[in-house]
Amino acid sequence: MRGEYRPGQYRDELMYGLTVDIVLKEDQKTGKLTRGKIQDILTNKRYHPRGCKVRLMTDKDTESMTKEELEQLDKYELVGRVQDIIEFEPHNK
Repeated sequence: MRGEYRPGQYRDELMYGLTVDIVLKEDQKTGKLTRGKIQDILTNKRYHPRGCKVRLMTDKDTESMTKEELEQLDKYELVGRVQDIIEFEPHNK
């Protein structure tokens, strides 16, 4: 028996461009939420009890960055587990 259902526990509910609230690793103790649009779904399993792990889109323009800047870019800065699904706004990819 799985615990109480919460949006974001099933990978099938998530898609590119969906607006979600996540808890970042550094905010797990406080439970502070970060809102953003999904860039990547990192959880491979169909279900995760604490919420699927996703990477949110950033405002950084990586195309104009130098090689050194790209190497310093923390690719995991906006990675966390989905706590709630807010809305879907179609986004061209």
